[in-house]
Amino acid sequence: MTFIESTTGTRVSANFDDRAALTRIAAGDRAALKELYFEYHKRLLRFALRLTHDAGLAEEIVNDTMITVWQHAGDFRDESRVSTWIMGIVYRRSLKAFGAKQRQLPTASAAAADPDAANQVASLEALAHDAEVRDWVEAALKQLTPEHRLVVELAYFVGLSCEEIATVTACPTGTVKTRLHYARLRMRAYLVSLNVEQQQ
Repeated sequence: MTFIESTTGTRVSANFDDRAALTRIAAGDRAALKELYFEYHKRLLRFALRLTHDAGLAEEIVNDTMITVWQHAGDFRDESRVSTWIMGIVYRRSLKAFGAKQRQLPTASAAAADPDAANQVASLEALAHDAEVRDWVEAALKQLTPEHRLVVELAYFVGLSCEEIATVTACPTGTVKTRLHYARLRMRAYLVSLNVEQQQ
């Protein structure tokens, strides 16, 4: 069944209330689903594309996600932000698309976060405004394991907190923080080496 007729819509409003929209969707309001779709489409598509690297598959995952939202809006219990709940659906759909065994994050014990981790590198989000640096960052991301790359992208490109990433990925918050710490170290080392090569 097709719920959305067009993918050309834009954000409904700067003050869009996604919780209210979800309540309306749970009551069977298709107009609310359309509003939510237009509000979230670009953000979800970027996320799915980063997970799959396949534009067609990413679009399919977003559409499947919205069908899931339509079917399960009444299951939302306000234990997280609506955006986190929906991102979790996209994440699980992406895992399913590639095969749960292949893409499943390995089990890891929670570890204490490095209190100085936030000061180890400059904000990737700020650096990404520069085209050359953005290319360097993308190259550095490719040096990471899939699970390390995922937490970096969720943190810096999607803007989720460690607690939200833990909810999306069903992974302990301590493990998320540890993966971010080691991902930063690996990226910093790669970017430093790349900068040295550029200067030679």
